[in-house]
Amino acid sequence: MSLPIKIISTDFDGTLHSDSEVPRVPHRLERLIAQLQRAGAVWVINTGRDLKDLLEGLRLSGLSIRPDFVIVVEREIYQHVEGRWDSVEEWNQGCTGAHQTLFHEVKRSLPEAVNEIRARFQATIYEDGYSPFCLIAEDVETAAEIHEFLEGYFRDIPELTVVRNHVYARLSHRAYNKGTALAELGRLLNISREHIFAAGDHLNDLPMLSKNYANWIVAPANAVPMVKEAVLRQSGWVSDFNCGHGVAWGLERVLEMHGLPIVTAPE
Repeated sequence: MSLPIKIISTDFDGTLHSDSEVPRVPHRLERLIAQLQRAGAVWVINTGRDLKDLLEGLRLSGLSIRPDFVIVVEREIYQHVEGRWDSVEEWNQGCTGAHQTLFHEVKRSLPEAVNEIRARFQATIYEDGYSPFCLIAEDVETAAEIHEFLEGYFRDIPELTVVRNHVYARLSHRAYNKGTALAELGRLLNISREHIFAAGDHLNDLPMLSKNYANWIVAPANAVPMVKEAVLRQSGWVSDFNCGHGVAWGLERVLEMHGLPIVTAPE
């Protein structure tokens, strides 16, 4: 069987997985991914979570399938090998080095930006191992205003970008995101964008929801308006179904377009 989809790239929260649904990942989607993996496709979870947090989320989801790769913190790639998660060292080392250099430059002017944000907005600001500036805003509107402020404040550092998801944000290097990491995975596996499927729901998914990196781009019904608009602008698909049900709909649509069978079973 000639497989149209050779890489399945799914965001985790709000796309593959929903805390408010039982099961958290629809059985229908689980079966579809399993079917494609058996046929030779590679599944990657492409998430803003760090590796530890993602693995805990997978444990709680009760999934019977496992991703072949994960892209965590929107930029680091790990491969599942014999029960462990191995770092894709060349990419991850380059990513770490680029961020260290960038953040060294950013830290010189960051305190002034933090002081202004604290004076103007209700928000929690802290530093972690992935960014010298992490944000939890009071609400989505405040997060958007702070995002806009940061982009203006750091406009003279073109390599810097603000990665935002709902009320959360952090700083990152523009060259390392969900899209460029997905492209690197395709390069490593010798799989072109024509055979890549990507699904996501929030702003940090926008880099991979691009026809530069994936032939099929899908947003579930619960995706934020900016994501839906970006997907439709590129002739991608916006599902009428939420979260994993929307991803399943997208995968089924591709299989049907190519006249391929779909494994079905009662929910």
